[in-house]
Amino acid sequence: MALARSFRDLDVYKLAFALQQLAFRLSQAFPREETCSLVDQARRSSRSVGANIAEAWAKRRYLAHFVSKLTDADGECNETLHWLDTALACGYLDDAQHAELVGGYERVGAMVGRMIEAPDSWCRHD
Repeated sequence: MALARSFRDLDVYKLAFALQQLAFRLSQAFPREETCSLVDQARRSSRSVGANIAEAWAKRRYLAHFVSKLTDADGECNETLHWLDTALACGYLDDAQHAELVGGYERVGAMVGRMIEAPDSWCRHD
């Protein structure tokens, strides 16, 4: 496996980005009255997962900052799961759409968790 040169090379970032795009696309069909609540919240949290992973990558010289940003990514991932459950309960997502997104975000959460558990293998020591 080649070493990542950028956050864009990380599988966890690639998956988070693909999921945010899917969440965006699916949320376009949500009712207009949800625009300022559920849609905005779900889009913000889903986009924040990858953004925090990117920030963590930039701060990998500082182990505590790296872990902090990954912890933020994990929190945003869990918030996104809440909004996806809400969208399912409201009938805005079908079971298959929900399962695809939830499965993806659970994978992202597990990947981020492994990074948090072994930050030394990710942090720069130069």
